[in-house]
Amino acid sequence: MDTVATVSEVPNFGKKVVSVSGREILLVNVKGTIYAVENECPHQGSPLAAAIVKDGFISCPRHGYRFNLKDGHCAEHPELVLATFPVQLNGDAILVDLG
Repeated sequence: MDTVATVSEVPNFGKKVVSVSGREILLVNVKGTIYAVENECPHQGSPLAAAIVKDGFISCPRHGYRFNLKDGHCAEHPELVLATFPVQLNGDAILVDLG
């Protein structure tokens, strides 16, 4: 697992883009739970840094496709899955496993 940021860098309901092994990963903080997802919508590759986060979903700013932050699935378009990555916290450090 790679240390990618600190919890204090990702405020509640905030987002932060980090680069891990050449990939852009978006960290999302929802009430203290940190999620890590690919910073690119699987529909047309739009960056998700400007996406809206609500009720455990992240919505692409381009077309509104909603992806579950836990598993990346899109209920409206099941053929599209956003890559998600396991996250661990070690004190204030956020660790992400790109597998």
